[in-house]
Amino acid sequence: MAETIVKMEHISKTFPGVKALDDVSFELKAGEVMALLGENGAGKSTLVKILSGVYQRDSGTINIMGDELETVTPNIARQYGVAIIHQELNMCQHLTVAENIFLGREEISHGVLLDNKTMNARAKKVLDSLSIDLDPETLVGDLAVSKQQMVEIAKALSVDAKILIMDEPTSALTEKEIEELFRIINDLKATGVGIVYISHRLEELKHIVDRVTIMRDGQFITSGNFSDFTMDNIISAMVGREIQEKFPHVKTEPAEVIMEVVNLSAGTNGRNGTKVDNVSFTVRKGEILGIAGLMGAGRTETTRAIFGVDKKDDGRIYLNGQEVQIDCPGDAIKCGIVLAPEDRRKDGLCTKLPVRENIALPNLDFLANKLGIVNKKAEKLLVQKAVESFCIKLPSAEVNAASLSGGNQQKVVVAKWLSRKSNVVIFDEPTRGIDVGAKVEIYQLMNQLKEQGIGVVFVSSELPEILGMSDRILVMCNGRITGELSREEATQEAILKLATRFEKKVG
Repeated sequence: MAETIVKMEHISKTFPGVKALDDVSFELKAGEVMALLGENGAGKSTLVKILSGVYQRDSGTINIMGDELETVTPNIARQYGVAIIHQELNMCQHLTVAENIFLGREEISHGVLLDNKTMNARAKKVLDSLSIDLDPETLVGDLAVSKQQMVEIAKALSVDAKILIMDEPTSALTEKEIEELFRIINDLKATGVGIVYISHRLEELKHIVDRVTIMRDGQFITSGNFSDFTMDNIISAMVGREIQEKFPHVKTEPAEVIMEVVNLSAGTNGRNGTKVDNVSFTVRKGEILGIAGLMGAGRTETTRAIFGVDKKDDGRIYLNGQEVQIDCPGDAIKCGIVLAPEDRRKDGLCTKLPVRENIALPNLDFLANKLGIVNKKAEKLLVQKAVESFCIKLPSAEVNAASLSGGNQQKVVVAKWLSRKSNVVIFDEPTRGIDVGAKVEIYQLMNQLKEQGIGVVFVSSELPEILGMSDRILVMCNGRITGELSREEATQEAILKLATRFEKKVG
């Protein structure tokens, strides 16, 4: 039987107004992958932050590698081989791969100079041991997110990690990159590394997970061998109820066109060199238009150009048959076109401001008078309605958005648009990194918008949800639309075939 390397018993933790953990116990064995599962706000992040020394427990005991520890600080955790890879990557973009791997542990020569040669050689050794093909001298800012994820893993293992915590590691990876990550995980298991694996993509668990621990509302619910659970068992334990329908699609009859995009091109000087190349499509009232494609296909760039974040090189946008000029997000918002962006922390939230201000900010045009004075009563009602409608878990609307879990942050991003009279709502990866219960709430919101006659554009990398929720599907590749599929003819195979084509389908 494998050695128990982590044993946490009766752990409790309270923050102002919230009991984050209530008598939680958790075990990890050497050479296993333990999936730590639960909805957003279940307490998973708090538990692993206590294990890694970021937070201190209020009560309970922690035993790591056979030693019972009175106090766990980040430094003590590192000494015991605990390493954590956060969902939001924490890399220094202007430094090289090697410099990131040894950040804070730099090799020094002559007492004052960085020994880059030694760091590059040591970094290469770590990368080679993981079969990661990266040049240690490459700037991290020049790497794709997936490669940055690999650098984070290499950084963790460079300190001889024995306990590796991975928080949503596949949320920004392609299928091929996920396969590579799973290979690395299986190699680490073989060397005796214990892995705590946090993910909301339940379908991937069967490939790597040995055991599961399920939490709900800050409490331990159950644990056991993964093979002893069905997916329905897991979901029911996570949410405390049975999810009757994973993709609650509502059938509607096609209505008139509300938005038309004609010959849109953008990205000549855009980010990451991804272009939008002569894209044309329509959105109808009361429909969900799904946009599928592989990473780098131009889906996000298309939404950013429509919303006015990125400059258009060419093309026109029509709303209710009238051409509209959108040069910035403010223009789009005035037209009733709103966007829940892909990167919620970077583009969708002011993380240092309270939730109240995040929800109120895009609505100041009707919350404030001509002198710019905000009607506090109207603001309070607006925020209260948004929080209640989305079941956003928070002690107070005055807490900073950064303090919320990923799922609750996503709810705030979407909720702030609720009170506006919108014509088109664009969702770019709205369910990335959130739990199955919160996903269903986002899907139900889309249905509510449909029933109000609003056009919904839905970008997602998860084909099951694109197939499950869309009325019509566009497929993109290399910045172009390569095909359009009705709900009836759409399959994963048909989408993937179009997602790897470079010529535009006619008709």
